[in-house]
Amino acid sequence: MEGNSSAQAGPDIGGGRTHPWGAPAIVIAVVVVALLALPGFGAYYLLHGGLDVFYCLLALFFSINLLICYWEMCLFFRRDYIEERAEFWRRRREDTGKTPAVEFLTTSVPLNRVLSPTVWADVWGTYSMYDSAYADRNTYGFNIDIANGFTTPASTLILYVTYTGGLLPAVAAGILGAMLFWQWVYASSLYVVSFFVGQKQTRITTREFWIYIFNPNAIWVLMPMLGMYVSIRLILDRDYSVLGI
Repeated sequence: MEGNSSAQAGPDIGGGRTHPWGAPAIVIAVVVVALLALPGFGAYYLLHGGLDVFYCLLALFFSINLLICYWEMCLFFRRDYIEERAEFWRRRREDTGKTPAVEFLTTSVPLNRVLSPTVWADVWGTYSMYDSAYADRNTYGFNIDIANGFTTPASTLILYVTYTGGLLPAVAAGILGAMLFWQWVYASSLYVVSFFVGQKQTRITTREFWIYIFNPNAIWVLMPMLGMYVSIRLILDRDYSVLGI
């Protein structure tokens, strides 16, 4: 099928070819997060004889962020294509009445394309229905997400491993965590503020605002706030007792 020839043709996830093996995009995303989080849970349990709530929450958050970082790299490398897909999804919504985000997430992705930046660029093509910033490389939202995608994977992995097995001294881990988590709190809060300053909430429904704007960004504020608390405790306590170690 041709990706942009007709809205009725559907999203071109398969690259113009059918493939016998595939899974919905949302299933692939969940599996990736599980594959990133479960080894940490298992290693923590083996090393410390149990699981800690704060550790599990932060390990899960780190795993989600690593997936999001890949998507944000796709945002950078496929920025021209995303601008085209934003228009495709806009026409498709008008013609079919379907919700672009839901349609993309439930569309089967061929397993030979699970790492394709072109496939995952549609994350941003559909999200641009609710915030046009992601189809415009001159905006704050576009650039802050690219920055997160390229600058936080290394520190995320370091903290993930450190929280699991005490790779760094507690004070060093606390300092690194305080810097990283504060960045997320500030950047995500400012994004929501910029959304209101730009009056973008008037262009979408209240339901769309809560589902696609507020709730995802609330995670990137609340979880880093928990991380800030853990980081401060690591510095003050000089040990990993706050993480159950």
